[in-house]
Amino acid sequence: MGRLDGKVALITGGEGSLGMATARLFTAEGAQVMLAGIDEERLRAGGAELGCAWTVADVSDSGQVQAAVRAVIERFARLDVVVSNAGVFGVVAPVVDYPDDVFDRVLAVHVRGTFLVCKHALPVMSDGGSVIITSSVVGLTSDAGVGAYATAKHALVGLMRTVAKEVAPRGIRVNTIHPGPVDNDFQRAVETAATGAPAEEAAALFNAHIPLARHAIPEEVGRVILFLAGDDSSFVTGSPIPVDGGMSI
Repeated sequence: MGRLDGKVALITGGEGSLGMATARLFTAEGAQVMLAGIDEERLRAGGAELGCAWTVADVSDSGQVQAAVRAVIERFARLDVVVSNAGVFGVVAPVVDYPDDVFDRVLAVHVRGTFLVCKHALPVMSDGGSVIITSSVVGLTSDAGVGAYATAKHALVGLMRTVAKEVAPRGIRVNTIHPGPVDNDFQRAVETAATGAPAEEAAALFNAHIPLARHAIPEEVGRVILFLAGDDSSFVTGSPIPVDGGMSI
């Protein structure tokens, strides 16, 4: 018996490394998965690899989110787990120089996107389900130059705590995870932008701030999402959960 047998999951940002790692773990544990994202080619490849359904959806667009949720119900007739994982980084710049349009886009994807995913998914979710929202270590801390990203990731905690209280009577649990640096293309772009150093040197600089002294692999984050998706976490809700190698200590 798999830990997610009979469950249906929607994963936004499904074409990225965390989305794919999570989908791989979910399908191995018996779940049926719908990947949602904006990169059709990568979604198609991921769906073919894992046997997942997929749909193109920009989470900042209410109509597209609504259509993605409708596609899950039309395909699988239920929805038990939602992983709100879509994200963009923006740029590294002090607040006084931060481009208005970039700030708006970062908040639109993370905050408006997660709001819309919850708004449209919760009415059709099964009672006793689980919503997992990908925040970041900078949703618990912050640093200079990452005003948009840190603001968005902190805002997700407030949204999570609000939604957790609203849906608790239905037994639906809502939590945020807060990954530290993960060994993937997204993080490498962040590190080189933040430090101005080549990728390997930038990674070493980040490792120096992590007590476990290394980056996570996507599957390590995915395993925490799997725990929150299943019954092993049946009394966990409203919690910001670090997955950061101790970086937020």
